Amino acid sequence: MLKAIAIDDEPLALTVLDSFCKKTAGITLEKTFLKTGEALAFLAEEPVDLVFLDINMPSLTGTELARKLPVDIQVIFTTAYSQYAVEGFNLNATDYLLKPFTYERFLQAVEKVMLHRRVQEAPPPYLILKADYRQYKVLFGDILAVEGLDDYLKVHLANARPIVARMTIKTITGMLPATDFRRVHRSYIINKNKIENVRNKIISVGGLKIPISKSYEKPFFDEFGAQNAPHINPLNSHEN
Repeated sequence: MLKAIAIDDEPLALTVLDSFCKKTAGITLEKTFLKTGEALAFLAEEPVDLVFLDINMPSLTGTELARKLPVDIQVIFTTAYSQYAVEGFNLNATDYLLKPFTYERFLQAVEKVMLHRRVQEAPPPYLILKADYRQYKVLFGDILAVEGLDDYLKVHLANARPIVARMTIKTITGMLPATDFRRVHRSYIINKNKIENVRNKIISVGGLKIPISKSYEKPFFDEFGAQNAPHINPLNSHEN
């Protein structure tokens, strides 16, 4: 879960960022600030992963503040002035959002942070999903499969109703341990430990029938060929 703050001298801009964060899985907006000094005081006490930072700030500009941040904090600059873009990227900002930006553009920037973020310690055996204005702690071992639905995901669980969260399949792929999960289709990721059988390029997982698409077929059968997985029914990799 990314911990973020937002700094902007326009209250409406902070309201927009707060709204976008609340409907995005994998990120929590801890606090918003109208003044850079208050933000710096907060950061001295509370570690965060990401700062949404307006460049055109009074007293201390966003680029000046960015130079004061620890190197492990990622920055997404937000501004209404495109001429600041070059300076922002010279500071190794993760992304640059030109106001007014859409939710889709915001999501793209946040996903870039998630994909670039490398957690040093061992990751926990679960992920946090936001859905229906709630946060769900989902153990990796309870996940049967993940189904991609454009900007949404349906996470199928072993002993509970599916959870539908706003996140792309690309993002959740980076959050799931590769040792236990494999993408088998443009729209599906399966928990390898939950496979019941495979027949005619259809995987049975907890009562679900998951198709294996052509582009993912070879790596799947290379790993799950009958000779390598005797507990799985003999595989048929030929077309019907």
